[in-house]
Amino acid sequence: MAIILARADASPEIGTGHVMRCLAVAEALRDDGHEVLFASAESTPAIDRRLTAEGFRRIAIAGPVGEAADLAATRSAMRLEHCSAVMLDGYRFGEAYRAGLQAARVRVLAWDDMGDGGALHADLVVNAAPQAHRLPYDRTAPGAVLLLGPGYAPLRREVRLAAREAHQAIADRPVLLLTFGGADPLGLTGPLLTALAARRPDDCRLLAVVGGSNPRAAEVAALAEGLGPGVAVQVDCQRMGAAMAESGLAVSAGGGTMGELAALAVPTLLVVTADNQSLASQDAATLGWCDALDARGGDMVAAIADATLTLWADRARRQAMATAAGALPLDGEGAIRIARALTAPRVRAQPRVRA
Repeated sequence: MAIILARADASPEIGTGHVMRCLAVAEALRDDGHEVLFASAESTPAIDRRLTAEGFRRIAIAGPVGEAADLAATRSAMRLEHCSAVMLDGYRFGEAYRAGLQAARVRVLAWDDMGDGGALHADLVVNAAPQAHRLPYDRTAPGAVLLLGPGYAPLRREVRLAAREAHQAIADRPVLLLTFGGADPLGLTGPLLTALAARRPDDCRLLAVVGGSNPRAAEVAALAEGLGPGVAVQVDCQRMGAAMAESGLAVSAGGGTMGELAALAVPTLLVVTADNQSLASQDAATLGWCDALDARGGDMVAAIADATLTLWADRARRQAMATAAGALPLDGEGAIRIARALTAPRVRAQPRVRA
């Protein structure tokens, strides 16, 4: 049995995606008989509850994130817990931190979305973006095992199981799903729900899924009560796979959820809400299963609502998008592949996995 540390943070400002994709791999690692500990310098009560409910131990790390005290505390935790590997997920870990972590002589898996050219100091690199194989990992992670492309999208178990079921035709999916991650830092859910509810077609049920780390969760839930029948909000949804499978269209932040939506063949309007989402969202849009809008520059609620309703009205296009998603090299087993690469007895450099 290997003991692996997952070093990732969560907050209303940065969201919860770093922890959640580590959780997907942690589930697969535990299924294979390994133990995973989660270490964070920043977290939210909702994330802490989720990890505890899933049976994972948590360790509090001294902050600030990415600074010397963080590195020292993380290395100490790995030593005390006899960890053989660490998953590092976040954008505030600089080169000095990464080099110091690798110097602890444990296997380091680095999640990467930006491809910005910084040295990763990693033994394995995961980037599930469709065009990740074009990034210069031969320079930024020389000798590392490269786990690249949609085949390595880390789906949580409930979504992975839902992805194995036959996909319903778009005509049989009456739900328009809004999901902006665990925290929705731009606060788009409430305004967009209001805008769409006012123009909702009769054949459309609106469902907004709000993460428990969203500071506006109670506000959005209360808002939905005044928007009439056919509009619902679920906070900390425990049946996300089923909700996605029922959706004829999703409006989603362009983060880790996009892999789940693609695996379930859900036509999607991706909304870029953070810098790290831009590259993967634009790449995904070229594959035909989604469109992408950038919400980083100002108030985009009206534009997002217009694009959403245009897509909903075009059932043939949404069916074509679902078909394109079904043709992707994404079988939902990415978390299992990552877990087994991380715990393989000997890890050797291998050819890049192309999307």
